[in-house]
Amino acid sequence: MEAAALMRGDEKFMERALELARKGEGRTGPNPPVGALVVNGAEVVGEGYHPRAGMPHAEIYALKEAGPQARGGDLYVTLEPCSHPGKTMACTDAILRAGISRVVVGCRDPNPRVDGRGLATLERGGVATLCGILEKECRRLIAPFAKHVVTGLPFVMLKTAMTLDGRIATVNGDSRWISNEKSRLWVHRLRDKVDAVMVGVGTVLRDDPQLTTRLPQGGRDAARIVIDHFLDVPDGARLLRLESAAPTIIATSDKAPEEKVGRLLGRGIEILRIPEKGDGIDLRELLRSLGKRNFQSILLEGGSRLNGAMWRERLIDRVMVCVAPKLVGGEGLPLFSGRGVSWMAEAVRLAEVRIDRFGDDVLIEGEVPCSPD
Repeated sequence: MEAAALMRGDEKFMERALELARKGEGRTGPNPPVGALVVNGAEVVGEGYHPRAGMPHAEIYALKEAGPQARGGDLYVTLEPCSHPGKTMACTDAILRAGISRVVVGCRDPNPRVDGRGLATLERGGVATLCGILEKECRRLIAPFAKHVVTGLPFVMLKTAMTLDGRIATVNGDSRWISNEKSRLWVHRLRDKVDAVMVGVGTVLRDDPQLTTRLPQGGRDAARIVIDHFLDVPDGARLLRLESAAPTIIATSDKAPEEKVGRLLGRGIEILRIPEKGDGIDLRELLRSLGKRNFQSILLEGGSRLNGAMWRERLIDRVMVCVAPKLVGGEGLPLFSGRGVSWMAEAVRLAEVRIDRFGDDVLIEGEVPCSPD
C-alpha cells in the first residue's frame, strides 16, 4: 500500500513536470522540451522548464528556485538529466552539488551521448534514481527530438479534417470548412508548437493559405514549407507577402525557372533545390535537408496528393484526423491519393490511439508503427 501511495505521489509530481515541459514545446530545438520540479517534505519548493537552446536546462531553474531547500529533496524531471557539459553545465553535476537525495525521471534520453549515463552518474554519486514514471507521456512529448537525434530526420505529423464519409475536400477541391471553430483553434495551437508547417503547391493554388499561428493570446509562427516541383507558386500568394519572423521555404527542383528563383530570393523567400524522384521531388531527401537545419517537428497540412506521396514513402510518424459529422455524399478527395493496399490485412493499424472531441468533431490521433529511418 505504501509503495502504491508513493507511486501515485510520483505520478502527481511528474504530471506537473510535464505541464512545465509543454511550455517549451516548439521553442527548444535542437534540444527537447523538459520540465522539472524539486519536492521536499511533499512540498514543491522549485520549478523550471527549458525555454530554448542556449538557456539553462529545466533542472537548473528548479534547483535555483529551491535554493537550500533542495538538499535532501526529490527532483522530478521528464527526461534523464544530461551528464555532459555543453553551453551550460552538466545537470548531473548541479544535482549532486545541490544535495538532492532522489531523482525521479520520466524517460531515458535517446541521445546516444546520454542514454543511461546521466542516471548512472547520479547513482555513483549516491543519489537514488527511479525511471519510467509516466514514461509513455514523457516519450510522446520528446518524440520529435528522439526521431531527429537518432535518425537525423524530422518527426512528421499529418493533420487533416475529414467528413464522415472520408473526404478532405469536395470533388472541386472545396474544404472550407469541414471542421468547426474549436477544431480550427486546436490547429493553431499545434502550429504554435512545431518547427514547420508543410503543404504542396496545390494547396497554395487552391486555398491561398497564410499558414500562420493565430491565437487569442498571440503565438509563434512556424516556418512555412511549400513543395513546388516546377515553382508554380503565384507571385501574389499570401504566404509570400507575410510580415512574420518565421521563414517561408520553397522546396523545388532544378526545373524551376531561374528568373523566378531570383525574384523570390529577392523577396526573402528561401529556395531549396531537391533532386527529383518519380514525378516529384525526393521527399526523403527533403526531410534529410530539413533535419540538417535542425527542424525536428513538421506539421503536414497537405492535400490528397502530397499526403499520399508522404505515406507511400513511409515518412509520416503521427496521424491526427478531425472527423466532422458531415457527408459529401459522393465523389470527393480522399485523405491519400494513389493506390493503397489490396487487402484489409495489409492496412496499417495506428498505435497509442487517442480520442478527443471539439464540440461535435471527433479527433483521432495515433502513432504510425515501425516507421523506417
